[in-house]
Amino acid sequence: MMCVAFLLFTFLDTSAKLLAQEMGSLQIVWARFVGHAVLVAAILLPRKGTRVLASSNLKLQILRSVFLFLSTVFNFFALRYLHLATTASIMFTVPLLVAALSVPLLSEQVGWRRWTAIAVGFIGVLIIVRPTGATLHWAIGLSLFNAVSVALYQITTRKLAARDHSDTTSLYSPLFGALILLPLLPFIWETPSGPLAWALLCAMGLFGGIGHWLLIIAHRYAPASLLAPFSYTGILWMTTSGFLVFGHLPDEWTVVGAAVVIASGLYVFHRERIRKTGA
Repeated sequence: MMCVAFLLFTFLDTSAKLLAQEMGSLQIVWARFVGHAVLVAAILLPRKGTRVLASSNLKLQILRSVFLFLSTVFNFFALRYLHLATTASIMFTVPLLVAALSVPLLSEQVGWRRWTAIAVGFIGVLIIVRPTGATLHWAIGLSLFNAVSVALYQITTRKLAARDHSDTTSLYSPLFGALILLPLLPFIWETPSGPLAWALLCAMGLFGGIGHWLLIIAHRYAPASLLAPFSYTGILWMTTSGFLVFGHLPDEWTVVGAAVVIASGLYVFHRERIRKTGA
C-alpha cells in the first residue's frame, strides 16, 4: 500500500508538471483538491452524513488543512521549474524536520543520535541544492517551504489523531483547499487544450485521494517506523517518471545528496522505533 501510494503521488506530481506547461499553478492546485474532496465526500457522506464534519478541535483541523494547502501550492509552483527527482529528494527531509520540530511543538525528547542524523540529513540537502554552485535555482526555496509545510502538516495530524476520527480529518483536508480557491477560479481559469489535459486535470484528485487513503489504511496495519522505508520508493518512481515523460535524469550530486538524506531519515526512524520499544 505504501509503494502504490507513492506511485500515485508520482502520477500526481507528473500531471501537475505537465499541466503547468499550459495553465497556472493555482488552477492545478484547485483541481487537485476539488477532485480529492469529491472522492472523499462521495465515500463518506452516504455512510455518515454531515456528522462526519463534527470536530472536537475545528481550529486545529483548519490549521492542518492550511499546511496541506500551502505544501501543495509550494510543490506545484516548484515543479514548474525543477525536476521531479530534485523535488522528491528535498521532500525526504520531512522525517528530519518532524523530528526536529517535535521538540518545541510536541515536547518530545530527541537524543544526540537523532540530532546528529538530522544534521547529516541537512548536509545532504546542501549537496542537492549546492548553494554556492551555478545550478542553484530560486524554486529550490519553494521546495524547501513545501517540506516544512508537510512536516507541520504531519505534526498537526499527530495531534488530531487522538481527538478526531480519521474520516473527519480526511474530509477537511481537501475541502479547505477546494473552497479557498473557488472565489479566484473565474480569474485564474484557463481552458485545457485537449482531452489529455482534461483527463489529467480530472485525475489529479483521484491520484491524491486514493494515495492518502492507502497511507491511512497502511498505518492501521503497521507502525510508522516499519512503513517508513517504503516511502523512499518515491525517489524511484519520480526518477523513472522524470526520465520517461520529460527526459530528465538527476545528476550525480543529486543522487549523492538524496542518498545522504534517505540514510539519515531511515536512521531517525530506527532510533524512534528503539525509543518506543524501550530496547
